[in-house]
This record gives sequence, structure tokens and C-alpha cells, in this order.
Amino acid sequence: MSDTRNSGQVVVVTGASGGIGRAVAQAFGARKAHVALLARGEKGLAAAAGDIRRAGGTALELPTDVADFDQVEAAAERVEQEFGPIDIWVNVAFTSVFARFSDIRPEEFRRVTEVSYLGFVYGTMAALKRMKPRDEGTIVQVGSALAYRGIPLQSAYCGAKHAIQGFHESLRCELLAEHSNVHVTMVQMPGVNTPQFSWVLSRLPHHAQPVPPIYQPEVAARAVLYAADHPRRREYWVGGSTVGTLIANAVAPGLLDRYLAKTGLKSQQTAQPTPPDQPANLWEPADGATGHDYGAHGEFDSKSLSHSFQLWTSRHRSLLTACGGALAAATLTLWRRVRS
Repeated sequence: MSDTRNSGQVVVVTGASGGIGRAVAQAFGARKAHVALLARGEKGLAAAAGDIRRAGGTALELPTDVADFDQVEAAAERVEQEFGPIDIWVNVAFTSVFARFSDIRPEEFRRVTEVSYLGFVYGTMAALKRMKPRDEGTIVQVGSALAYRGIPLQSAYCGAKHAIQGFHESLRCELLAEHSNVHVTMVQMPGVNTPQFSWVLSRLPHHAQPVPPIYQPEVAARAVLYAADHPRRREYWVGGSTVGTLIANAVAPGLLDRYLAKTGLKSQQTAQPTPPDQPANLWEPADGATGHDYGAHGEFDSKSLSHSFQLWTSRHRSLLTACGGALAAATLTLWRRVRS
């Protein structure tokens, strides 16, 4: 679909104050969409709304804790009152703890699960309540390679992403069985340069970082918009590292366990110590404590990739399949002529 055809869409983005959610909201704003922004951090929400309005879209700021279903439901109701029927709902919001499992407290693990898993469930419930009676609409779940492959130091986050994957598959089967025109798709992300590494609760000795290679949040946003436009595919993989990780995990998961045991702790930390005053957004939004708008990008711009060849091939796989078939046919014809 072109931007013109998508102009005026009503879109809800959770976790819209920073990171991937912020980049996704900005991208929909550039399409002149009506974008509802759900997050706890009011400083980030206000800045995100400004981004959207400058791009030509319409913004609605809705301070919301997605771990509270009543707040999510109230936000959805407000969106439809002000903008009209919701066309697209994108679940992005999450929190986490960077620590060994033995260093995570029970209430912290529960909180991560409530935000990063149940927040997706509650958002999906609110969206389906409105989409199913109309028999139209799209829900995009922003996942991760960690939905398939757990890594050290992120047990709470990996558990939540695995749960979302199972939930997504179950729901998709139900919608297919009902021949519903409501679609749900999932986008599995690689390591992305987002502010989470500066605001997630960390008990690591050194500053947390994404597992390289690192991609800019705009790469993730392009994938989400493409998935929203083409939601019949069950999921999309973003980045060559995601593809390699998921294939390796399917073929040799035990070997990958041992590889990650040797490399996974170091690859998720920089050489710099964790700042003693680093904010933690587990219980309260980081921008509320610091008064700082963190934006879409984290601290790793110099190390991050702005493009993904794998994402391009994923978006154009029909063309590549056709070209591959034509090349195979031409090769076969040439081989037969040489043989004759």
C-alpha cells in the first residue's frame, strides 16, 4: 500500500515514548495517520506527539500502564471517541531486568511479565473487542529473536517473548478458524539501538548493550509498517542475525546453549561500568525521574546499521522466488543444449 492510501488510518502504538515504539509512531505520523500514543512516560509522549504533528500526522497522548487492563481499555475507548475505528494496533511496550536469574527478585520478575507479556495480551483484547464486530483490523506484535532463543542475563524478557509467541500462534489459529478478516502478525527483531540499555533495571557490572550486530530503530519501524500493510504472513524476521539465530536454534539448540554460555554475558556488556545513577523504568517511567526525553535512539549510533538486506529480501521474496525460478529454468535450458 502507498502512503496516500494509508493516510488517515487510526493507529495505536504502545510503548510509544521511546525506542522502537517511538520510531514506529513517527513512521505512521509521516503517513499522515492518526496515531494514539500509549506509554507511562509523559515527557516522551509529549515529544513523540510533537514528532508526529511535525510530520503531518495527528497525535493523541494517552498516559497508560499496559500492565493494567482497565487503563488499556480506557485508552482504546478514548481513541475511538476521538479518532474513530482503530485500524492498526501495534504492541511494543516492555520492560526488563538485566541480571542473572538468581539476582532477580520475585516481584521484579512478575512486573516484567505483567508489562512485557500481559501488556500485549491486554492490548490485543482491547483491539479485538473493537475489530471483530467490524470484521476488519490488524494487530502487530513486536517480538524478538529471543521469542525463540533464550539468552543469559535476560531470563524475564526471554520468558515474556516466548509467551507472546505462543499466544500469537494460538490466537492466529482461532482467527483463521473463524475466517476472520482481522489479522495478527508478529515481527521478530534483532538487537536494536534503543534507550532501554540506559533505563532498564540492571545489576550487571558493565553497561548493557544489544547483542551485535545492532540495527537502528528505523529499520525495525519499516518492518512493522510493512507487516501492518501485509498482515497475512504469520511473522517477519528482521536482520541476518535473527535469521541465523533462529536457524541455528532449530538445527543445533544444545550447541547454541554452549556457545551463548561462553559468549552471551560479555557480548551484552560494554567496557564501561554501569553508571551508579542509571534510572530504572521497572516501576516508574525513566523520563519521569530524569525529566529527559530519551527519543527513539540509544547510545550506540556509531555501531548501528541503518539498513537490513535481509529485511529487503523478506519484503521482496516473491520477486526473488520468480527470479530464482527463471534463473533455474535458463540454467536447465543451457545445460540441455550443451548436452545435445
